[in-house]
Amino acid sequence: MSELITAELVDLDLSAETKDAAARALAERMVAAGRVTDLAGFLADVAAREAQMPTGLDGGIGIPHCRSTHVTEPTLAFGRSAAGIDFGAPDGPADLIFLIAAPAGGDADHLSILSTLARQLMDETFTGALRSATESERTAALIRGDEAPAEPAPQQTEPEPAAKAAEAGGEAPAPGEAPVPQPPAKTSAAPAGQPTPAPFRIVAVTSCPTGIAHTYMAAESLEQAGKAAGVEVAVETQGSAGFQRLDPQLVADADGVIFAHDVEVRDKERFAGKPTVDVGVKAGIGRAAELIAEVRRKAAHGEVSAPARAAAPMDKDAEPGDGFATRLRKWLMTGVSYMVPFVAAGGLLIALGFAIGGYTINKAPSVADHFLWTESTSWAALLFQIGTVAFGFLVPVLAGFIAYGMADRPGLVPGFVGGAIALTVNAGFLGGLIAGLLAGAVVTAIQRVRIPGPLRGIMPVVVIPLLSSAVVGFLMFLVVGKPIAALQKGLTDWLSGLTGANAVILGALLGLMMCFDLGGPLNKVAYAFAVGGLANPNAGSLKVMAAVMAAGMVPPLAMALATIVRGRLFTKAERENGKAAWVLGASFITEGAIPFAAADPLRVIPSAMAGGAVTGALSMAFGCTLRAPHGGIFVVPLIGQPLLYLLAVAAGTGVSTALVILLKGLRKRPQSRPAGSPAPEGTGVTVAA
Repeated sequence: MSELITAELVDLDLSAETKDAAARALAERMVAAGRVTDLAGFLADVAAREAQMPTGLDGGIGIPHCRSTHVTEPTLAFGRSAAGIDFGAPDGPADLIFLIAAPAGGDADHLSILSTLARQLMDETFTGALRSATESERTAALIRGDEAPAEPAPQQTEPEPAAKAAEAGGEAPAPGEAPVPQPPAKTSAAPAGQPTPAPFRIVAVTSCPTGIAHTYMAAESLEQAGKAAGVEVAVETQGSAGFQRLDPQLVADADGVIFAHDVEVRDKERFAGKPTVDVGVKAGIGRAAELIAEVRRKAAHGEVSAPARAAAPMDKDAEPGDGFATRLRKWLMTGVSYMVPFVAAGGLLIALGFAIGGYTINKAPSVADHFLWTESTSWAALLFQIGTVAFGFLVPVLAGFIAYGMADRPGLVPGFVGGAIALTVNAGFLGGLIAGLLAGAVVTAIQRVRIPGPLRGIMPVVVIPLLSSAVVGFLMFLVVGKPIAALQKGLTDWLSGLTGANAVILGALLGLMMCFDLGGPLNKVAYAFAVGGLANPNAGSLKVMAAVMAAGMVPPLAMALATIVRGRLFTKAERENGKAAWVLGASFITEGAIPFAAADPLRVIPSAMAGGAVTGALSMAFGCTLRAPHGGIFVVPLIGQPLLYLLAVAAGTGVSTALVILLKGLRKRPQSRPAGSPAPEGTGVTVAA
C-alpha cells in the first residue's frame, strides 16, 4: 500500500490566492506523483463537491475533497498559506489546506487513515505542529502519524478573573467590582451514602456526502464536547470506510440522539422515540457543545421523536457474523422490500383500469396514439397502461436489490440486467430471484480480486458493471434461464389447476404464514409468492392474492375487536393501540398487531394464525379473486365474490378474537388476594367470595 502523503505532496509556501488556484496547485502535485490521471476532470469533481457545501472549517482549515474516477488511490496533498485562502469558514481564511482525493471505489485501509486525519484536525496540538513545521518530510510524517506532534508547554499563570468567569459561563466583573457569584459547576459526585447518578448519555450519527472528512471531524468534535460537559457520547460514523452500528443496548440506554448529517442516516428507525437534534454535519463540527445542550433541554422537557415503526427482519442488513441461511433470507427480503412499492403502484393502477374499463381494457390501443378526453375507456386504458409499465419493473427491481443486499451499489447494474433478461426468457419471478443471487455472487467475486492501483478508480464505474453484466447475461440467457422458465410455467399451471381440497389447504397454509410473524420474513414470503403470480395472472394466482390479503387483514382487526369485547384483558396502552388497529387491519397492514404480539406472543400469535388459516381457506373455497396487490377493504370493488370475501375476513377475525380472549382469560389467578377483591386492571379476573 502506497503512503497516503509524501514530501512531494507537501507545499509549505502555497502562493495561491483563491481556493480554485489552491486546489489546482495541490492537484498538480498529485498528477506528478501518478495519483491523478486527468487534472481537468479531477478539478471538476473537486469544484462540484465544493458547490454542495463550503469546505472551510473554523480554526483556519480548508479541506477540499472529493471522490473521483480520475484518482488511482486515496491521496492527500497539504499546503500552507501565509496570506490565507477563503474556503467559506465563518471565522475567516484558512492557512492549512488539505486536498483529499479518493477513488470512486474507495479503499478501506486508506479511508480509515483519512478518517483518523479528520479527527486529528480537531486537535490544536496537531494543527499547531503543522503551522510550525519547516520541512516537508517532517510535515508528511506528522500527517501520516509516523511522528507525534510536540505537546505545548503547560500554562503556569493563573487565569484572570474575566477568563475564569467566562470559563464558568458567567459574566466578568467590571473594574473595581467584586466577582459575580456563579453557581457551582455540576459534577457527578453524590452526597455521602447515596449512589452516584448516571451521566447523561447521547448517541450520535455523523455523515457527509463523500464520507471522508466532515463525517469524522464532526464525530471528534461531539466526543470532545461531551467530555467537557460531563456527558457520555458514542458516535456512529457512516463514512466511506463503511460503518459499524452502535450496540443496540447502547442505543436503548441513551438519553438523547444527535444526527449531524448531509446524507440520509442509515437505519434511522433505531433511534426513534428519544429526544433528538437533527442538523447538518458542519453544525456537528462547529456547534457541538450547543447541540449537546439542546438535547439535554429536549430531554428535560420530554420532547421525543416519532415512535419507531416495527422493523421487520427484512429491514436489517446482513451482518458479517450471520450464518448463510440468515444472510440469504435478508438478501431476498431486501429485494422484496424494494419491490413492494412498484407492485402496489402498478397493481392498483391496473386494477383501477379494469374497474373502470372492464376486463377487455388490456386490449385497448396505446393511449399515446389514441386518447379521447371525454371517454372513460380512454382514462381506464391510461391507468392500465401506466400500471403495466410500473408493474414491469417488478422482476428487475427484485433482482437488482437482491444483488444490492449482497454486494451494495456495484450489484445494482448486473442485478437489473439479469432481472430484465428473466422477463425476456419468460423466467418470471423465480428468474428474478436467481438473477439477483447470481449478480450479487459475481460482483462479490470480482471485488475480491486484487487490482493494481492505477485501475482502482475505474473499477466501480466501468470494470465491475461490464464484467458482471456480461457474466450474468451469459448465465441467464444460455444456462439457467430456460430451466427456470420451465419451472415458472409449471408453477403457473399448478396454480391455475387448483381446485377443491388442494385450494383450501393452500389457502390455510398461506393464512398461517401471513399471521405467524406479522410482517416478518415468513409473511413477506407468502406475500411475494402471491405477487409473483400477478406477474402472469390466471384464475389460480388471482385466488392466491385474495387469500393472502384477506388473511393479512385478520390479526390487527381481531386485536382491535378484542379490546372492545373484553377491554379489561388489555392494558390501557393496548386499548389505545386497538383504535389504530381498526384502520391498519382494514388497510391490509398486518404489522398493526405487532404491539399486541410483543406484549403477549404466546397468546396473540397462535390466535392470529388460527384466524388467518380460517380466512385463507374460506377465501379459496369461495373462489374469491383479486387483481390488486394491496388496499384492504378499499379495493373491495375489484374483488371477485366481494360479499363472500368479506364474510371470510369476518369469520377469521371472529375466530382470532374468541381465541385470544379465551387464552388471556385462562391466565393463572392470583392466590394471595383477599376474597372479593378486584384483580389489577388488564387481567380481567376477579376472585369469587
